[in-house]
Amino acid sequence: MEWVETTAKTLEAAREAALDQLGVAADEAEFDVIEEPRPGLFGRVRGEARLRARVRPAQVRPKQERRRSKRNGSTSSATVTEQPTDTTTAPAEDAAPARRSTSKAATTDTSSDAGDERTSSTGAKRRATTKKKTDTSTETTQESTMSNDDRPESTVTPEEVGAAAVTFMEGLTSAFGAVGTVDVRVDGIELDVTVTGSELGLLVGPGGRTLNAVQDLARVAAQRRLGDHETRLRVDVAGYRERREAALSAFARDVAEQVRASGTARSLEPMTSADRKVVHDVLNDEDGVSSRSVGDDPDRRIIVEPA
Repeated sequence: MEWVETTAKTLEAAREAALDQLGVAADEAEFDVIEEPRPGLFGRVRGEARLRARVRPAQVRPKQERRRSKRNGSTSSATVTEQPTDTTTAPAEDAAPARRSTSKAATTDTSSDAGDERTSSTGAKRRATTKKKTDTSTETTQESTMSNDDRPESTVTPEEVGAAAVTFMEGLTSAFGAVGTVDVRVDGIELDVTVTGSELGLLVGPGGRTLNAVQDLARVAAQRRLGDHETRLRVDVAGYRERREAALSAFARDVAEQVRASGTARSLEPMTSADRKVVHDVLNDEDGVSSRSVGDDPDRRIIVEPA
């Protein structure tokens, strides 16, 4: 995914500016702080906050091992999955043999000594096994939290990602019982997948919410098939996003004119991150006004102020 860099007076402001540029919510992005403001005299702050952000790559599920076994002449398949280690159950497992050896001690001293020795040996083995599993789990966690800079560079091309997204959208359109044509336009790492046809309203949904979910699914499907890659994927169905952007652009320009004329800031209604990005992009080109986002999703909104 492409990184964007923002600066502001505070880290929070820089973070919100990056989210607006990316057009995603906070839980869909990852951040890398480059520089923080420094405290100065009399409680003042020197310098600016600077960070970079990008859309968080979807995690690819590991492929499951499958083994085939023949039983009574028939072939069956079983899925092998690793169960998580629950370290809290280890003391209980060690206590059970100890209770059994104590009950044996009431019979003879010889059996008590043998039982204690077996209990100690069994407990030690189980503790060693538990420690080994815990170490393995820790190594796995450390590997999963490896910084993005340490991961090997992806060799997947944007054209391959586009082809995977087209295949997914063709199957999804057919599953919805609709008839449509899927095309993709590749511009560097920017991918625009468009679906044209009839009876495509179900893929858009009220306010484009279904379309946003479909876009996320297409991105995850492409990454599931090809792995992590440096692309930005956008899906449009029946020209909905194009019409929505045109309406939002006209609305943003109208608000900018009102703010310039009145000299009073205006608070817009809550919008999705994608819609906020469109409005911010338009207002950035308007003279005499500035914009910022406030609040938390789903009630996050844009404030338009005189510059």
